[in-house]
Amino acid sequence: MAVEPQPKLARSLKGRHVQLIAIGGTIGTGLFLGAGQSIHVAGPSILVAYLIAGLVCFLMMRAMGELLMSDLTQHSFVDFIKRYLGARAGFVVGWTYWLCWLAIAMAEVTAIGMYIRFWLPNLPQWLPGLVALVILLLLNLISVGLFGETEFWFALIKVGAIIGLILIGIWMIATHYPTASGHASLANLTANGGFFPKGLRGFLASFQMVTFSFAGIEMVGMTAGETADPKKVIPEAINELPLRVILFYLGALAVIMCIYPWSAVSPNSSPFVQVFSNVGIRAAADIINFVVLTAAASACNSSLFTTGRMLFSLTIDTPNPLLKPFGRLSRRQVPANAILGSTLLIAIAVLLNMVLPSAVFTLISSVATTSFLFVWGMIMLAHLKYRRLHPHATGYVAPFYPVGDYLVLLFFAGVAIIMLMAKTTAIPALLAAAWLIALSLGRWWHDRRLQEGSLHD
Repeated sequence: MAVEPQPKLARSLKGRHVQLIAIGGTIGTGLFLGAGQSIHVAGPSILVAYLIAGLVCFLMMRAMGELLMSDLTQHSFVDFIKRYLGARAGFVVGWTYWLCWLAIAMAEVTAIGMYIRFWLPNLPQWLPGLVALVILLLLNLISVGLFGETEFWFALIKVGAIIGLILIGIWMIATHYPTASGHASLANLTANGGFFPKGLRGFLASFQMVTFSFAGIEMVGMTAGETADPKKVIPEAINELPLRVILFYLGALAVIMCIYPWSAVSPNSSPFVQVFSNVGIRAAADIINFVVLTAAASACNSSLFTTGRMLFSLTIDTPNPLLKPFGRLSRRQVPANAILGSTLLIAIAVLLNMVLPSAVFTLISSVATTSFLFVWGMIMLAHLKYRRLHPHATGYVAPFYPVGDYLVLLFFAGVAIIMLMAKTTAIPALLAAAWLIALSLGRWWHDRRLQEGSLHD
């Protein structure tokens, strides 16, 4: 009996696509909408928090890159978790990561509706999200190359807005430009209570939002199976991406806090709107609304890509007849069934926006943050196991092994503890933990039933 060949994803993504896919998934609501809250919690010390989190993510990305480069036949980092930590761990991580991006996509669909209503206030909030979801679905179904091109331009708009803000901010600082709260100056970083105005407590509390801002940086690990030249593109993307993200975040936030005293930044609105308004651009609100709309569409686009590839990877070898169709590729070598199935679940957000238009975002994003910490931690554990089995690994290897791996795991555990200590994040963190336990117990029960069945046979 001939063995059916394993379906292979189309290798259509170029280096610039991979770079911008990961940037597009990372630079979004955490920076454009969450920066005001982060600054309010920690003040200028938020810059140190972003630097620490960025360095931790770089070490995590290098560990993931070493896994990816060790076997380019694998579809994603989940395959390596399954190989080195066992099928049950791969099962829990895979489905958790899939649901992470489902949740993010649902939140972004909601955000799209809110942003469009800024221009068309009488439009139902659910309608723009539905239209955007259908358009992005069609783009993802046609070809991975078209997805990569779409995400490239989406991300360019976001990156261009950040660079524009930084350049304008540098000019304002150099000319001591007068603002509503004084003058733009480097002295504003320390003039209102010092660099750590909220003390250690405020500094530590900021790490929840900071960590959420980096969610999506691991998306490079989802593109390995569809990259035209993975041996060249993957290492370049991993080496350059964290530094670029750190520079974007640090540059933008430093400029904001130099233009305004940090205490004058509102936690309830985008500080980007405040900056452009003080520059004197009358259409500032429209410009920022367009940028954040693009950011939401970009994040939703990345979510469709990731959830489709994850569902394909999770079901490619499944014996379950209900899940088997999701493990097949279309004639264009795109996991069309998996993308469509994921999109139908994301569309639940459309229904929620019909009945509960203001209650979708916060809980979902907090659960996703906790789940991302778990996924990243499992990547590090898989890397530790890989290096124990291959102690003399050469080529693209993670630096500072094993100390770097343990420091990364310690950081993730610390962020989880901080979330459990805060009232606003404790319940979502516990809900995410309950989901992980339920998945583990479900898989254990399934394996036990199979083992009992084989013994009876």
